[in-house]
Amino acid sequence: MADADADADADAGSGTGSDADEHLIREAEKIAVALGRMFPGLCEVVLHDLRDPRHAIRAIENNLSGRRIGDSATELGLARIADPQYPSVIQNYPNRFPDGRPAKSTSIGIKNGSGDYIAALCLNLDVSVLSPVTLALANLVATGTEHREQPLETLRDRNARELRAAVEALAAERGGTPRSLGRDAKRALVRHLHGEGYFDSRDAAQTIADLLGVSRATVYNYTK
Repeated sequence: MADADADADADAGSGTGSDADEHLIREAEKIAVALGRMFPGLCEVVLHDLRDPRHAIRAIENNLSGRRIGDSATELGLARIADPQYPSVIQNYPNRFPDGRPAKSTSIGIKNGSGDYIAALCLNLDVSVLSPVTLALANLVATGTEHREQPLETLRDRNARELRAAVEALAAERGGTPRSLGRDAKRALVRHLHGEGYFDSRDAAQTIADLLGVSRATVYNYTK
């Protein structure tokens, strides 16, 4: 009887598997919040509870992707649920936010004492904010400026990637990122793109609207 009571006390002290898993996730949530607040406006930090993949997002700090608490797990989360041998850390892989902004991501799987993945901590770095610095460095080391002021040709068939690059470069010339520009600067940028023929591309107006953080109707108003 004494041995049985001792075993019961030990179980109570350690908690059930579910309680232990919840404790781990609560501790990870503290880390997610702290990391997100360390890099405001730059790095989104998301904690996924893989015990409930349909409503996995447990915490999201410094929200850059537009997701919400209770949204579903990503493909990486589902892969970890299906395979406990899936790599625990996937680091510095290229990613993209829903509005097209490039990102650099790292995903860290969290296992419980039984070796099962119960959570994932994901960091998504918005690298588009580095565009002004990148452009400044490129201009600093550039050579052969003979035809810089007047382009030799206008390419009418521009795809979305080229359009994003043009918007980011024009915003950098104005000292910011596309979304950080004021209304007048955004209007001037849109008019410049319109004059250069970028609106000839399919879905160009929607792509520009997503990059600037405005509506499609606003983009068309800016062209007037």
